[in-house]
Amino acid sequence: MQVVILAGWLWTRLSEETTIKPKPMVEIGGKPILWHIMKHFSYYGHKEFVICLWYKWYYIKEWFANYFLHNSDVTIDIKNNSVEVHNNNSEDWKVTLVDTGDDTMTGGRLKTIIEKGYIKWEEFLMTYGDGVSNINIGELIEFHKQHGKLATLTAVQPEWKFWKLWLDGDKICEFAEKKDNEDAYINGGFMVLNKKIGNYMPEYDVYFERDPIEKLVSEWNLMAYKHKWFWHAMDTLKNKQDLEDMWDKWSAQWKIW
Repeated sequence: MQVVILAGWLWTRLSEETTIKPKPMVEIGGKPILWHIMKHFSYYGHKEFVICLWYKWYYIKEWFANYFLHNSDVTIDIKNNSVEVHNNNSEDWKVTLVDTGDDTMTGGRLKTIIEKGYIKWEEFLMTYGDGVSNINIGELIEFHKQHGKLATLTAVQPEWKFWKLWLDGDKICEFAEKKDNEDAYINGGFMVLNKKIGNYMPEYDVYFERDPIEKLVSEWNLMAYKHKWFWHAMDTLKNKQDLEDMWDKWSAQWKIW
């Protein structure tokens, strides 16, 4: 399947990084988080990507344009302006980079790439450019095929930690750090979508996560694939540092390749 990644927006809670680059290009272990996401899909054999660009789109285009050079051993003959490649360590990916407009929302970005013919087959994978996981993409696709609906999203359980009090009247009996997310799910991205979802977005200023998803829900056309293992978004500098620590300590659970 083709993989669509929504990339390129500005996120003020990570402004230490995103004032100079789009959020998906913030690096973890020396590589953009976008690269980590693509490595995950590639591991499951999905190597054709359509990346929807917006904020600082040129940064992402230039990074991919120079990827081959940066991942190869080369001899450059300056006088003749020729390059001899000795060793190429680039991935075997095909990447389509689409500028989807400054005023286009997430639904409009999907609508744009569908209308422009960048989606070749009836169904495709889609996720956001700021979250990593160890989700089994093969099982996700099989789940989607079995229920036969238009859309599947991955429901994840973020780790909510807090200090909980057990009280006997006004007396504190116990005070401890607890997790309480057993029944709490959020949209973790990693979706399988049918091209027909383009019909759910009549305009380009539509958030896919609002009216289109609400309509899919009302029609019983949206299913949830529950993933109870690792998932981590990069919304803040603290999130970024946590992911860096995992990578540096060889405990990056999303690194399945």
